[in-house]
Amino acid sequence: MTNSANCAAHKARWTTLAVAGAAVAALAAGAVPASAQPVRPPGTAGAADQRVGTGKLAALMAPGDRASGTMVRVGGTGIRWTAATGPLSQDPAANFRIGSITKLFTSTVVLQLVGEGRFGLDTPVQDLLPGTLPARWGPITVGQLLSHTSGLGLPCVEFAEGGAPTPEQVVSHWTDPACAAPQYPVLAQQYNGVNYFLLGMVIERTAGRSYAEEVQRRIARPLGLSHTYCPGPGDRSVPGPVLADAREIEPWAWAEGGMISNAPDLERFLTSLMRGHLLRPAQQRQLFSMPPLPEGARDRFSMGGLMRVEVDGTVLWGKTGSMGASTSGVFATGGGRRTVVYSLLPAVRERELMRTHIEQLLAASL
Repeated sequence: MTNSANCAAHKARWTTLAVAGAAVAALAAGAVPASAQPVRPPGTAGAADQRVGTGKLAALMAPGDRASGTMVRVGGTGIRWTAATGPLSQDPAANFRIGSITKLFTSTVVLQLVGEGRFGLDTPVQDLLPGTLPARWGPITVGQLLSHTSGLGLPCVEFAEGGAPTPEQVVSHWTDPACAAPQYPVLAQQYNGVNYFLLGMVIERTAGRSYAEEVQRRIARPLGLSHTYCPGPGDRSVPGPVLADAREIEPWAWAEGGMISNAPDLERFLTSLMRGHLLRPAQQRQLFSMPPLPEGARDRFSMGGLMRVEVDGTVLWGKTGSMGASTSGVFATGGGRRTVVYSLLPAVRERELMRTHIEQLLAASL
């Protein structure tokens, strides 16, 4: 990627991430290949509550004017179904950049550190990263970063043309002397990737190891997530098989959006998280606790960084993410009884239209 392209990518990413609730992508009508039929463990066939709405998914997944290709993986108690359309790889283990889904790994490591007593949700980040935020700013807590209630908005300094900014350089676009201090009290969540750059820095400072090492040590290796990792600076490739977008991209988004994974790994990770296998009981409760804000936000983030979405009366928890040409998401119902992983190549970017189609996709997968 050229310097000017990198600069444009930085600007575009922060413009998108500053909008509450990451942009979700569109699906279009069509048909799922006949070979992509539900696969059920012995003894579950015919149970109405175990079936996936393949007809509705078929209508949403075919290439068209909303998406040129879509992958969906549905799992949970007694169910397994996966399919891909358009130019996407038919390999169910194909890898892709997960974008802001990375934040779920970051928040999980942070909550593990909270459970170990290394710091609390009410600990000011100024205590953990001395000198990183301007002295004139009021305290911003770990919990506020996790739940996007830090008060931080758009960067006030333009990203310079060049390669990959370090986490410290990214944060400096909000902490420059020209930047206004966050306004308090915070009355609404403002989704912002810089919150998770700061959390990544907190992880490294507290643990004494790199962010990538902590994700491997605490999550990926214990769960056997062999396709999940955070690439280092200069590692611009996605290992094969690649789901869709094989372009080289500098992974500067790091703890905010730089990881690579695949659908089976994301399903296993979110299932383990939802079932309490990664956090202590107190932090598991924090994972689903909502910050004390006025009602009305259509999708809100918990104190543990989970996105809460209600589809046809069913509450789902998870995260969306975009990187390169792809838009993806992973969601689960309570206890991980039903999970959905999707990734697609959107053909249109109008936010409300995208949201509607993703909600339809999720509804058909329940």
